Amino acid sequence: MTARAVWKGVIKIAEVVCPVAMYTAASTSERIALHLVNRSTGHRLKRIYVDEKTDKPVDPEDQVKGYETGDGRYVVLEPEEIASAVPNSDKALTVHNFIACSRIEPTYFDRPYYLLPSSDVAEETFVLLREALRQSKAAAIAHAVLFRRMRPVLIRAHRKGMIATTLNFDYEVRSAADAFDGISKRKIDPEMLKLAQHILKTKAGEFNPEKFDDRYEAALAELVKAKIEGRKIIPIRQPKPTKPNDLLEALRMSAGEGKKAATRNPAIRKAGKTRKVTGPKAEASARKKAS
Repeated sequence: MTARAVWKGVIKIAEVVCPVAMYTAASTSERIALHLVNRSTGHRLKRIYVDEKTDKPVDPEDQVKGYETGDGRYVVLEPEEIASAVPNSDKALTVHNFIACSRIEPTYFDRPYYLLPSSDVAEETFVLLREALRQSKAAAIAHAVLFRRMRPVLIRAHRKGMIATTLNFDYEVRSAADAFDGISKRKIDPEMLKLAQHILKTKAGEFNPEKFDDRYEAALAELVKAKIEGRKIIPIRQPKPTKPNDLLEALRMSAGEGKKAATRNPAIRKAGKTRKVTGPKAEASARKKAS
């Protein structure tokens, strides 16, 4: 791994200890970076913090964190006070229990990290733990101080290594029951359901991230290029939502039945046939071909 490790420590399962290194698995560094600039001068802007009451700039050494207690009053927390309250890092992913991979709730997933052995000596222990997780189809729930916070972490076997995914706390995840409460119960037309299932089967494929198209980045890159070259920017037409009355027909067309129905319709077949053209122009064309 050529990237720089963001964390080094150990996985601790009972009395088994394995030195590991953690690397960022997902990064946004390749995205197009946009900056705030002055429309008049084209110069880049810089951020200055000002006192909301006095409107005067505040020097960095006077900028501290605070918790609002109400009515615009704050309890000031000094950096050393925050540091003393943060749990001390023992540099250990301490495993508490194991769960079946099929029982993992994805809404709790936060950020993924690659987990590798941090030395050649640790490789045998690392591979043993990886294969135990893989063959048991299990994941380990661990806790560790990461980036100055105690975080729950899910550890799974992944190809030749392991994935450590930080998890959201329960209070950070909105209730699914509350989120979906406004969706009413509806009876689905059996034909519609059958067509939808057919479409899913015809579109079945493999998970291939290489085919994922970041349309926002591509559109943004094209917009920047067009502005540099002075070209006219053509807005993209957005697809219109399917109306409830048109849903069945949209499903039929998506499943390929719309074209079949059209070819079975006598009126459409008749309209599709080439008409016999008569009149002076047709006679002149015929004489020209004969000559």
